[in-house]
Amino acid sequence: MVYLRAASLFRRQYPSSLLNVRRLATEAAQLKRTGLYDFHVEHGAKMVPFAGYSMPLSYGDVGQVAGHNHVRQKVGVFDVGHMVQSNFRGKTATGFLEWLTPSSLSSLNPYSSTLSVLLNENGGIIDDTMITKHANDAFYVVTNAGRRDRDLAWLKEKLGEWNGSEKGKEGPVELEILENWGLLALQGPEAAAYLQTLTSYDLRGLTFGKAAFVPIEGFNLHVARGGYTGEDGFEISIPPSHTVEVAKLLSKSPVQLTGLGVRDSLRLEAGLCLYGNDLDENTSPVEAGLTWVIGKDRKENGNFIGAEGVRKHLKEGPPRRRVGMIVEGAPARQHAKIFAPDSGDLLGAVTSGIPSPTLQKNIAMGYVKNGWHKKGTEVEVEVRNRRQKAVLTPMPFIKPNYWRG
Repeated sequence: MVYLRAASLFRRQYPSSLLNVRRLATEAAQLKRTGLYDFHVEHGAKMVPFAGYSMPLSYGDVGQVAGHNHVRQKVGVFDVGHMVQSNFRGKTATGFLEWLTPSSLSSLNPYSSTLSVLLNENGGIIDDTMITKHANDAFYVVTNAGRRDRDLAWLKEKLGEWNGSEKGKEGPVELEILENWGLLALQGPEAAAYLQTLTSYDLRGLTFGKAAFVPIEGFNLHVARGGYTGEDGFEISIPPSHTVEVAKLLSKSPVQLTGLGVRDSLRLEAGLCLYGNDLDENTSPVEAGLTWVIGKDRKENGNFIGAEGVRKHLKEGPPRRRVGMIVEGAPARQHAKIFAPDSGDLLGAVTSGIPSPTLQKNIAMGYVKNGWHKKGTEVEVEVRNRRQKAVLTPMPFIKPNYWRG
């Protein structure tokens, strides 16, 4: 969903000539803003372009490692209001979403969430998404900002097909996009203790993967327990008129405002994918190690878009697999090539890589040819025209701290 490299990319894209300063001003004016843009600026945020939005990379003089460690050890809050929030309702909404995704949504309990994927006709991943069932045939769905245009065009096209079909005539499905709604992610081992001071709702019963409407200082807000860091936490959806007020409530000590750079290093340590880096339309959920999002009852008989391609990979094995690795020497970044150490054969490429603040080691994620994906396999990664040793290791790189009760 964020890049350590955002600042350096920003500098490389916009050198300090007058021409480029003018271009920067023009492009910055075209960027969208979440409802917290002014709030971020007032708090000393360094704003950078991300997914068509002007988003905070960091705040004040809080460095990358310090911000990362604060979330791992205490609690931080992220503005993720750039992401697309939607509601799907209608008598056949479950069937419609099970056509778009390989997940078993009919067996999902009310107010439970699941990670899923929107698939194209070949079984490639259009986007990863979080789906929360509210009641029978009512769902809250969050998709990525960077895929907004592609996702919404696809959803509206397929919605038209569905509602015009015999199934749709049994009960049409309605899509409501929650434009300009806020979305805040409160993350870290102290997140629950802090949020509990703001609500009478007993958060101990809201376990990982569950959601509820929670009263928070007079606001009745949709709260889902989960996040993108590997830590305990909550994602809180907020109507536009209340976003700033709720952000103020959720950003008092010990909570630290946290930006895109920290979010990226946290999610990579947790072994979580970033669309555009680790996932794309040429990657199947089987290759991506996301087979678990495919419902057991749907692997053989599920009627979903892209099923043929997915089943081919399930039965025959995918041509490549997503892996984690510890890299010696300099950190390996996106696009670094991965080679077999003896033959020198090209095996694949790194899709995400950082120096891990928690592990004090260079970690990376990437894809290698099927058969080279076993734990402990040694490979070589090319960094700055030099090949360095890397060892494949299971993900997540750190032990997740999700609240399961």
